[in-house]
This record gives sequence, C-alpha cells and structure tokens, in this order.
Amino acid sequence: MHETAYEITTLTPQQPTQHPTMLPTEIPPEVQMVTLPGGIRTLAYTPTQATPAPPVPVAQPIPTWAKTTALLTPTVGGGVAAAGIGISYAAPGLIAMSDALWAAVALIAAAAVGVPVLLRLGRSAAGASRGTTHITQNITASGMFGKANGTINHH
Repeated sequence: MHETAYEITTLTPQQPTQHPTMLPTEIPPEVQMVTLPGGIRTLAYTPTQATPAPPVPVAQPIPTWAKTTALLTPTVGGGVAAAGIGISYAAPGLIAMSDALWAAVALIAAAAVGVPVLLRLGRSAAGASRGTTHITQNITASGMFGKANGTINHH
C-alpha cells in the first residue's frame, strides 16, 4: 500500500479558506496565476521561453598527422617484427662470429707477447757465437724544418 507524504484536499469556491498570500514580486517568472475550468485560481508552471536544445556536435575532420600516424603504425610494427625474426635467425651466426673475434684478439695478444720474446731469444743465441756490435748514430739539423744529416759509426 502506498501512503502519500502530504494531504490532498479539494476546495470548492463556496468554502472560504485563509491561505498565506504571496506578493507578485515573490513569484518566479515561470509561474503564473491561472484560472482552472472550475473557476479556481491557482499558480501554475508555464515556461515563458523554450529551453535551448543542447548543441549538436559537428563532426571534426581528422588531422593529417593522425592519418599519417595511423598508416605508419602497422608498417613500423611489421618492421620491428621482421627485425626480431631476423635477429633470431642470425643469433647463432652472431655468437660464432663473437667467438671468432675473441679468438682473433687472443691470437693478436699472444703474438704481441710472443714475437718479441722469440726475437730476443734468437738474438741472444746468435750474439753468443760472435762479438757484440755497437752502433752510434749522430744526427744534426738546422732550423725547425731543416734537412737532417746523420752519420752511423760501427764499433
């Protein structure tokens, strides 16, 4: 059962009632005094002006940069995917090349240490059989860019 929070009463024009009165300045502009078909005068809401409809959104053109970006996105994504596949196929070869480069570095390092040691051993063995040789070299030059002259003396 539905109960109303207010009491509805019907008054006929013969029954005088005492209602608080409102001044005309207190009535909002959308409310007017109207006379009903039964002769009763009451306040009613009568909108004086139609409320404006919300503006209809206008379709905006898509900017050129957005179109370009949208067209390039799959291309860039495809390129990244192709690069990933290529790297996965090239990985064993890259690992082998890396191992070969490390081997080459080790060979160069061994040569840089080993060759001078071998040369020194060879000279010392050859020097033991014959006498030592002393070489003296005198170089002179005149001026910063002058021609250099030199003499070599074997002792």
